[in-house]
Amino acid sequence: MTEIKLSVPLTTADVLRLKVGDRLLLSGVVYTARDAAHKKLAQLLLQGEKLPIQLAGQIIYYAGPAPARPGRVIGPIGPTTSGRMDVYTPMLLEQGLKACIGKGARSMEVREALCKYKAVYLGATGGAAALLAQTVQQAEVVAYPELGPEAIYRLTVKDFPVIVINDAFGNDLYEIGREMYSCQTALK
Repeated sequence: MTEIKLSVPLTTADVLRLKVGDRLLLSGVVYTARDAAHKKLAQLLLQGEKLPIQLAGQIIYYAGPAPARPGRVIGPIGPTTSGRMDVYTPMLLEQGLKACIGKGARSMEVREALCKYKAVYLGATGGAAALLAQTVQQAEVVAYPELGPEAIYRLTVKDFPVIVINDAFGNDLYEIGREMYSCQTALK
């Protein structure tokens, strides 16, 4: 497990060098989108319409920021449970999305799509929303302002900390962790 600094947008080569457990510091543009925004994006794709953001090489962070305090770029912005986006994720990966950030395990369909489209699932630390907000240098709503904090934001981040949970080779950090714990428990 290593710590890697990466600039967004990501390339396939960037993704293929990542392994589960790698700690990343992301810099560049990251988009936010939660359930309601994902539903709207999926509807556009199903209707053959253009998306309001370009997904090729990009990252979607499953988050909705709290209001910013005076003098701050953004309020606390912690990850939400990723499983709620599982139904939409494969179609977004097909559009060139290279990574998504959230918390919790992903479905087998998403894990298979990550392999097929050469993408990764990254975990952000839940409960650290105020600390994660400190890495955000700029924030602007770029789609669906009517959704309030669930609108799609374009964030410019510097050294946003995440860990690779699912890599493009089918590996799952949660499964590996359970196996390691199981082996250690058996040895006692």
